Amino acid sequence: MADLYLKALESERRKLWAECRLKGLAKGTPERLRIDELDALLKAHKDKDKKAGS
Repeated sequence: MADLYLKALESERRKLWAECRLKGLAKGTPERLRIDELDALLKAHKDKDKKAGS
C-alpha cells in the first residue's frame, strides 16, 4: 500500500527544491528552512517505518 504521507512530504520537498534552484534562493530563506523541516520529517517517518517493520 502506498504511503501517502511520505509521498506528500517528498512531493512538497521536490517542489520547494526546484523553486529554490530556479530562483537561486540562499540559505535562511523560508523555503530553504521548510526544506530542512521536511528533511527532518522524512527521516523521522522513515525511521518509524523501519522500527515498526522490525
